[in-house]
Parts: sequence; structure tokens; C-alpha cells
Amino acid sequence: MRKVWVVVRREFIERVRNKWFIASTILGPILMGALIVVPILMAERGGRERTIVVVDVTTSDFGRRVTDRFSGRVPVQATRLAVPLDRLEAVADSLAGLVGTQAEQAAIDGFLILTDATVEDGSAEYRGGNVSSLVDMSVLERVVREVVLVERLNRVGVDPALVSRATIPVSLTTVGIRGGKATEDSGEATFLLAYALWFILYMAILLYGAQVSGSVVEEKTSRVIEVLISSLRPFELLGGKIVGVGAVGLFQFLIWGISGKVMLDQSETIAGWFNVDLAGATSFSLPVVPASTIVIFLVYFFLGYFLYAAMFAATAAMSGSEAESRQAQFPVIMLLMIPTVLMLSILQQPDGEVAVALSLIPFCSPIAMPVRWAAAEVPIGEVALSIALLAATLLLVTWVAGRIYRVGILMYGKRPNMAELARWVRTR
Repeated sequence: MRKVWVVVRREFIERVRNKWFIASTILGPILMGALIVVPILMAERGGRERTIVVVDVTTSDFGRRVTDRFSGRVPVQATRLAVPLDRLEAVADSLAGLVGTQAEQAAIDGFLILTDATVEDGSAEYRGGNVSSLVDMSVLERVVREVVLVERLNRVGVDPALVSRATIPVSLTTVGIRGGKATEDSGEATFLLAYALWFILYMAILLYGAQVSGSVVEEKTSRVIEVLISSLRPFELLGGKIVGVGAVGLFQFLIWGISGKVMLDQSETIAGWFNVDLAGATSFSLPVVPASTIVIFLVYFFLGYFLYAAMFAATAAMSGSEAESRQAQFPVIMLLMIPTVLMLSILQQPDGEVAVALSLIPFCSPIAMPVRWAAAEVPIGEVALSIALLAATLLLVTWVAGRIYRVGILMYGKRPNMAELARWVRTR
């Protein structure tokens, strides 16, 4: 055990002192804050009042009503320009010269072309430099649709005011239920928590597992492994590497968690540095992370990390170079990708057959079960069965990986085939 601890200490200190570890640890909290502040800043900058021209080619006052509808209700300054049909293209070409792709260069942002066909079949055309803005296009479409509806109702003798009162939008508030009691989390907050757990677990298992692989390949190609094996058994070296790198990951998570907690507590102060009204900009509350969710996260992180780290180490041991190691890792990464590809299915139906099956399959459960747990209430029996299957698979995979590792780290040349790997596993 003392020798394993020496390897753990060496792997931990070597990585913690690495400049990339220090940089990523510092950049983590900065990126967390940026993910909150930057989109709000961009939205505020992109939320300036737009200037458009309503090119009215209609034979009625429909274009005037659309122009009036923009006034005061939406961040669009609209000017009506009545144009005969035969001069439409000439006027459109002239207006196109006034459209700029940047605010300081643009006399107008674009122009909206309305014809009699707009009321008949709902066809309208907008030409501008902001056509890629989904928000702007949604505003334009909504205004035109509202005026078209009023025009059609008037034509058939229906009072638009009655229809407006009958179609008042419904505001649906979503509240999660756990253990028969309502929680404080909304549906959006629950989704955000589940999505965050998926992202953290996927990236952590993949990145730290790859670090174990990189360490094995580096020591093997530099022949340092031959010196280490003279004083350590292969399984001690393998165990020390996996635990040491895992400790680095846990240490980094701890720093990020403390930093995230401080940033959330001081979010309004931080937002004030950028003149951002965080309370007004946030459309949903941040999720509350229960202690049970933290426990589930840590249990599946450790078991999942050890499972995949053992497989990464085995693939590295049977490879003779970094390039071969990356190729050999592909099947392992594909196993980790399965719950990632099906994550939306898990979130939409946490109790569905796909979600339940993935949370019980050991190679998928490290990601699938925490996501299910965050999204809905999971029976304790299923959690216990999932952990038992994952732990049993971990023991089996670690045993097989250890057999491959002890032979592979001293083998050079071409990568072994399946028959040779089977022989390595059977060798005592």
C-alpha cells in the first residue's frame, strides 16, 4: 500500500504543478462567469432599436396599419413608403444601398415588402442586414401576423377585440415533485441541472481518463516504465496512476465548486461590474442542488472514472505510440458517447425504457443515472441495482485491464490482436 501511495503522490503533485492544470483551474471560474454575463451583454448590445422601411405596395391601408403597429410596442422604428407595383424593384434596389451590416454604417437595418398577397396568403418579404437574427425576425413576423389576423377578421365581420380576449395566452408554471412534495425548482432549472451534470461527468471522465492513457504511453515510449517496474508491481503502478489522476480531478472540482458558489452568492455584484441587471435578464431561477444529488454525482463520478480509466490504461499499454493509443481509445470513447447521444431522450422521459436501460448498463450508467436523478424521482432500488452492476463491472474490467497492463507495458512493436490479448489475460 505504501508503494501505491508513492505513485498516487507522484501523479498528483506532478499534475497539480503543471502549468496547464493551473491555467485550466483559473480559467474554469472565469468561463463560468462569462457564460452568464457575456450572453446578457451580447443580448443588450444586439437589442438596440432597429430602423426599417415598410414598403407598402398594397391597394388598401394595410401597410399603414402594420407601420402603426410597430410604433411603441417593439424595438423597431418603422417608416412607411408607398410604392407602385411597377416601381417596386427599383425602389428595393435603392433601399438596399442604405442597408449596412454594422450599426454605425447602416442608414436602415432593412425593409419589409407588403403586397395584397400578404393578407390573402400570408406572404411577405424582408430584406436586411439582420436576417440572421432570430429575435428580430420573430418580432417582424409576429407584428405582420397580428395585423393580418385583424384584417381577415374584419373582412368576415368578426370583432377582433372578442377574438383577442378569447385568445389570451396561458402562462404555465412548472414545479417539480419529489417524494410526494413540491420542490422549489422550475422545469427550466431542473433541465439546467441535469444538463450541467451530463456535461461535467462526460468531460471529466473523458479528460481525466485520457490523462491516465497519456501518462502510460509517455512512460512506455520513454522506457521509464522499465525502471518503475523494477520496484513496483504492475497492478500497484496502475492503481496509483488511476487514483492519483482521479484525486487531481476531484481537487479541481472542489476548487471550481467553491468558486462557483462564491460567484453565485456575489452574482449581482459581479454583474454590476459590467452594468448588467442580472435580475432582469434572468428568465428562470438557478437550480437548487440537493445534498442527495451531490452524493449521486460523486458516487457515479468515482465509479465511472475508475471504470473508464482502467480501460484507457489498458488501451495505452497495448499501444506503442500516442497515435496508436488514440486509435485504440476509439471503442472506449464510443461507449461513453452512447448516453450522450441519447441524453435528450433521457431528459424527456426519465422513467422511459431507454432511460431505465441506460441507467442500468454499467458503461452508460455513470452519466445516465445522475441525469435521471436530476430530472425526476428515481426508485432507490434502481439506484442500488445500478451501483451494484457498475461496481461489479468495475472489478471485472480492472482485473482484465490489470492483466493486459502488466504484459503490455513491456511489449513493443505491433499492436496485439484479440487472440494475443486473450492470452495475456489468461497468463498467470
